[in-house]
Amino acid sequence: REARGTYDAVVSVEMLEAVGEEFWPVYFRTLDERLVPGGRAAFQVITMPHERMLASRNTHTWIQKYIFPGGLLPSVKAIEWTVRDHTRLAITRREGFGAHYAETLRLWRERFTERADEVAGLGFDETFRRMWTFYLAYSEAGFRSGYLDVQQYLCTKEDLAR
Repeated sequence: REARGTYDAVVSVEMLEAVGEEFWPVYFRTLDERLVPGGRAAFQVITMPHERMLASRNTHTWIQKYIFPGGLLPSVKAIEWTVRDHTRLAITRREGFGAHYAETLRLWRERFTERADEVAGLGFDETFRRMWTFYLAYSEAGFRSGYLDVQQYLCTKEDLAR
């Protein structure tokens, strides 16, 4: 939101989840404002079903307390509505790949666990290591069960000169 200048393209990876629902319009307006006409924005975002997003938006979960304070996973509907209502961007492509992301999380968790001594050497204590291992396993389970998904979007800004 503090970026200046204009760009032909912008890429954002898993940022939307952390900014909080109240700032989703600002996030998307900033993408819109930073793009030149005809520009493209690609972003990757972890999503949950819309009904689950609505049910959990006012709760204080373990993830919100320890991993993403103030964050909320959006739904595909919430993203589409926010882009439509607050920008001149058009969603031109969307792809989900949650099952693949579950495998990525499994690999991250295994590699993190295998390197516990190295992580400890960097100053991260046992409590942190257990918490991070739990977070990776919890997230993996969410993707494997279909409770979570990860989407990649491509948005384009209309070239008004055409």
